[in-house]
Formats: sequence, structure tokens, C-alpha cells
Amino acid sequence: MLKKSIAALTFLSAFANIVSAQPNAFITNQLDNTVSVIDTARQQVINTIKVTGKPAGVAVNPKRKHIYISTPEGGGFAVIDSQSFKVLRTVKVGGASLGIAVDKAGERVFVADWYENSVAVFDTQNFEKIANITVGKSPSGMTVSPDNKWLYVANRVDDSISQIDLKKLTIRNTTKVGAHPFGIVVDSKGKRLYTANVESDNVTVLDAHKMKRVATLKVGSRPYAVALAMNDSLLFITNQDDNTVSAIDTKTLKTLAVIEVGDKPEGISTHPDGRFVYVANWFDNNVSLIDAKTLEVVSTINTGEGSRAFGEFISP
Repeated sequence: MLKKSIAALTFLSAFANIVSAQPNAFITNQLDNTVSVIDTARQQVINTIKVTGKPAGVAVNPKRKHIYISTPEGGGFAVIDSQSFKVLRTVKVGGASLGIAVDKAGERVFVADWYENSVAVFDTQNFEKIANITVGKSPSGMTVSPDNKWLYVANRVDDSISQIDLKKLTIRNTTKVGAHPFGIVVDSKGKRLYTANVESDNVTVLDAHKMKRVATLKVGSRPYAVALAMNDSLLFITNQDDNTVSAIDTKTLKTLAVIEVGDKPEGISTHPDGRFVYVANWFDNNVSLIDAKTLEVVSTINTGEGSRAFGEFISP
């Protein structure tokens, strides 16, 4: 018992040192219209923010110290101050906003409109609409390339990924993937794009520039979202109906582990340290913390009802 206690204290001490910068994780709780703010150093919720409209998606803008929260039933998104945790304003988009992302310069926010089959582009200073880009049916997950040249959009009903030129704000390429792509992520070098395909129970790996298929990886039941960790060497996928997360070696494209988490895991994002991975569990109303080095759950944090956190939800 004493050895276990010492081991636990050693882990907590090491973890506190690793996350000394204290970034926060912003977890949308769709069923109670709130956002939980998790202090990643203390591993606890430090604030709960009221956001109406069934909050779902999350995007972080460190340049302006903003958090953007999509509100599907509100038809837009909320702007939260990442320091004071206050809602600064709400912005109307149109039908049902879901996926949300911000460019690397922090100057534009992109909102996927599920019903209008489009991506709305707003500036992040005055939140005026810059453009409206027609994409495929039911756009959902979005991510921006590290060089800020491309926006990738998962078109769920069309089974495709759109690649948008961020200079011209036009589509460069549309590529077929698996059935009903949802969450997507691009690696830190902008070379590979990964998409979780909900209905085909697999992940498509694409060349992120040429938009050509590299591989298709079998995972668990109804994969929802994806995240990279350990310097892009590991890919993590939430499997909603299995209550698990698949961990895949991105070099060999082999599954290393299937990790049990909470009930109905959905959103997933990686701490800036690259080691700790956060998983929002919809039915359990909590977040599982995975150590990517040991491939084990090391902590569970209670949040709110219907924790979804769709997008890249941890501030740097």
C-alpha cells in the first residue's frame, strides 16, 4: 500500500512539473448548456460557463485569448475570454453550426453549417462575415494546416474531405474517404491528414497536400474524433459504441492498444506537452486523461451533462 501511495505521489509530482504552464481544457457540455474549464495542472474543473444553444464545437485562439464555442441550436457561436472565462458576445451564422476552427494567425474563425452545407468565415476582430464557402453535405470536423495555407473540412453525408485554399477561400480539392467522416486532424508538418469515419468503423490516412489516400485503418465501433500525440508518433481515436480509444503507431500504422475510457467517448484533444490526451465522455459526463507514454487512463475528471468537446479544445 505504501509503495502504491509513493508511486501515485511520484506521478502527480512529475505531471505537475510537465504541465507547469497550466493550459486549460474547455469542455462543452451540450445537455446542460455549459462549458467546463479544466485546469490541466490541478486536473480539476475551475469554472463552469453558461453557453446557451447546445454548445458542441470548440476552437482556441491564443493570439486573441479567445475560445470559440459552436452552438447548433443557437445557429452560431459564442466568444469566450480565455482569461476571465466570460462570454464576450455571440455571433449568428445560419442553420446549425457544429465544427469550428481558427487559422494559425488568429485572424479568422471558420464555422461549419450542418444544414446549409457551407463554411462561414469571420474576422476575429469585429466578427464580420468575410465569406461563405459551399462545401459538401453536412460539414462537421475542421482543421487548419500548420503553414496556414489550407482548411480541411469533413463532409459527413458526402463521405469526403474538402481542402480549402485559405488565400483564395476556394476549394482546391475534394477527396472521398470512408463512410461519414467526422473528426479530423493534420500532423504538425502538414504531411498527413487523418479522418475518423463513423459508419465504416475506420480511419482514412491522406497525403495532406495531394489529398491522396495513403491507408485505411480499422478501428472500433463508430469512431468519432482523432488526435495526435508524442510528436505525431501516436494517433488516438475515440470509438463511441465501444467506450474505447484506439492508439495507433503512425509509422507502422498498427494498433498498439485499445484503451477503455468512459461511456460514449466523443471529443479528444492533446495537451501541448504532447503526452497527455483528454477524452470527453458523453454519457458519463466526465473526461478521461490518457498518458500516451503508458497508454493508460491516469485520471477521470467530472464535468457536465453531455460532455462533447468537438474540436481542438486545449489552450496552449
